[in-house]
Amino acid sequence: MSVKRTNEIMRQYWDSQHTDVSMMADDVVFTMMATGEDSRGPEAVRQMLHYFYHVAFDARAETISKIVSNGQAVIEAQVVGTHIGEFAGIPATGKEFRVPLCVVYDVENDQISRARIYFEIPALLAQLGVQTGPS
Repeated sequence: MSVKRTNEIMRQYWDSQHTDVSMMADDVVFTMMATGEDSRGPEAVRQMLHYFYHVAFDARAETISKIVSNGQAVIEAQVVGTHIGEFAGIPATGKEFRVPLCVVYDVENDQISRARIYFEIPALLAQLGVQTGPS
């Protein structure tokens, strides 16, 4: 897969603000690397992203950099938002946050086939004021 075609597919997805899953393979898998949790299939991915960006949080990703190669893409960003709903058993705090994010995408046959999400959950919990270790 060419860099140009990989870039076109990824740009379509990134420009949609995580709402267009039409470029995803039927068996796409998005993995949250911190927990090992998988979202399998375009609809599950769409639901996971909607929950994260619009239900648990009112959030958006602010892109820092993008790297695109033959069949792979990486985005580095900051997720910026407000905690408005339950997340990981934590009720809404109303607190604002800014947390590092990196996602590595695999693109095959003109479709996103896999994504590995590296999200700094400890940084999020600290900004939400949640105790994560012994006191």
